[in-house]
Amino acid sequence: MASSSIGKRQREQAKKAKADAKRQRRQHNLDAHLDEEPCGEAWRSVTARESTEDLLATIAELHRQRDAGTVTFDDFEAQKADLLARLVVD
Repeated sequence: MASSSIGKRQREQAKKAKADAKRQRRQHNLDAHLDEEPCGEAWRSVTARESTEDLLATIAELHRQRDAGTVTFDDFEAQKADLLARLVVD
């Protein structure tokens, strides 16, 4: 019984370490991306606490800009991919 508790604890610690590493990679990528020059009005600075509703509203605005022709297709695709990657799925 004690060995299963130790195993469970080790699995939980490994899972937490993996999640922490993933969070750090995302933050690093976000910091690197925020240093770039924005290429459209739909682009906004992003914080780690940005809500799903905010992201979806930004994606909708990006679609409107693409339809209006104010954002190039390449910029649209890049920004959309970045925004979709930030959505948190529970």
